[in-house]
Amino acid sequence: MKTVLPPLPSDADLRRLVHFSSQDGRIWLAGQRMVLLHASALGSLRRELIQTIGADQTRRLLMRTGYAAGQSDARLAKEVRSQANLFDMFAVGPQLHMLEGAVQVTPEIHEVDTDTGHFLGVYRWDHSWEVETHVRDFGPQEHPVCWMLMGYASGYTTEFFGRPIMFKEMACSACGAPSCRIEGRPLANWPDAEQIKKDYSSSSILSELQDLQKQVEVLRQVQPTQDESGPLLGKSKPFVSAVDLLRKASSTQVSVLLTGETGVGKERFARALHTMSSRADKPFVAINCAALPPDLIESELFGAEKGAYTGATSAREGRFERAHGGTLMLDELGELPLPVQAKLLRVLQDGMVERLGGSQARHVDVRLVAATNVDLNAAVAAGTFRRDLLYRLNVYPIRIPSLRERSQDIEILAQHLLKKFCEKHQRNVAGITDQALDLMRQYDWPGNVRELENLIERGVILTGPDEMISAEKLFPGMPQIDQPGVATTLALNGHLAIKKSEQSTALLDNLMAQNMGIEDLEKQLIKEAVARHKGNLSAAARALGLTRPQLSYRLQKIN
Repeated sequence: MKTVLPPLPSDADLRRLVHFSSQDGRIWLAGQRMVLLHASALGSLRRELIQTIGADQTRRLLMRTGYAAGQSDARLAKEVRSQANLFDMFAVGPQLHMLEGAVQVTPEIHEVDTDTGHFLGVYRWDHSWEVETHVRDFGPQEHPVCWMLMGYASGYTTEFFGRPIMFKEMACSACGAPSCRIEGRPLANWPDAEQIKKDYSSSSILSELQDLQKQVEVLRQVQPTQDESGPLLGKSKPFVSAVDLLRKASSTQVSVLLTGETGVGKERFARALHTMSSRADKPFVAINCAALPPDLIESELFGAEKGAYTGATSAREGRFERAHGGTLMLDELGELPLPVQAKLLRVLQDGMVERLGGSQARHVDVRLVAATNVDLNAAVAAGTFRRDLLYRLNVYPIRIPSLRERSQDIEILAQHLLKKFCEKHQRNVAGITDQALDLMRQYDWPGNVRELENLIERGVILTGPDEMISAEKLFPGMPQIDQPGVATTLALNGHLAIKKSEQSTALLDNLMAQNMGIEDLEKQLIKEAVARHKGNLSAAARALGLTRPQLSYRLQKIN
């Protein structure tokens, strides 16, 4: 029969079962020894397993590990809530998963008929530790990655009901879904029941080592996209797509137009394109069109003959001639004056350069890479940019995503920059705290990667030897953002207790003084967040601890 899902029962009975015995270095859950581990440490183990035995074998191994943990907790559930109804008794598993910090569980469907053996369970998962660590190491995925959590759900339910009931992950946030979603049915009801049984059966991995070795050899042949400063770092889908476009263009001679916000790394992309191309042994010349006075840009680009202007005491090559055979990058292209644009168009059409004050045309063989953070179509409409030049340059556009769009890459970049600046300043910093990394993922990054560089360098300088860079060191003066949810702390009696917040008390007093209700507070918070982030709903949602669809739904209700 289908049950109308009540809210999950209080987990106070489970909290009372957790005991920290600091004298002998043990933690107990109802008499069973537990261990607190850093999620990053489990992530490192997961990463090494994948690199050693492959993703498929690691998936099966972690599923079996979770399965065993689920079986243990199912036996505990029947002891702890032996007098409770079936739903509350079963809820021990999801609640322990949350209490242990593994994932947030929300039941959506829970159908049980003990007489017929029917079971259908659908649960939403948020904040999966496996998603966070896997995406951090390997980027967005095509297949679900909550292997240990899914094994736990299958082991727990199978042990609880005394018959094989297996879960499958139907959606995963590592694949771009808003949340993970699992569905459980009796094993016989799954079309691929035999494959599921195989996944949970132990088997030797030796027979697969040869296949894995072949895969490793193939991977070693894949060359990273890089310039002389190293590889372009990132695994998020928008970034990988941009790098893939860059790689495809590298074997051609097509002119490339790089677009994106200030600080996203357009020059790094241009240098990487040059490094990967057949022109790598020739010059790479870059010029920032916005950094030169308008009356000097033409001579800088095309050169000048002696006496062409006051102070021109000798003939001088321009950037096009210096880049002959190689690559010329024109940064801030949208700042070029219209007369220079006309001359640039001619160079692109016939490959001939005429110096300022000269009459002799010179042939140049240059691959042009243009970069801008200006909307060139809008500039054309405003009359500040030539339409024919835009058509000529826009043959192969590559948009480099902002750091806001590639939050999965922030930790990769931060760790790389940490190492770089520790070496530069000869500092020995232990790392970056998880709280600081989480805050960086929430931040909007108006200055993009360039701002991240400055922030990490400041953190390295402010942090003492062998210390971790904290959120306060990265964002001095910024109010601390508390994590959502109710925190717990270790009480003097060795049990977990709800942490009281002075800020919460002050907030309640303020609300009562203004005669403001919860709905009014929610409206004000949402409006303020949207206004503060200038209408960027994704950023406002992150600041409020919501998903973008959740924020959109609340805005519709308000409006």
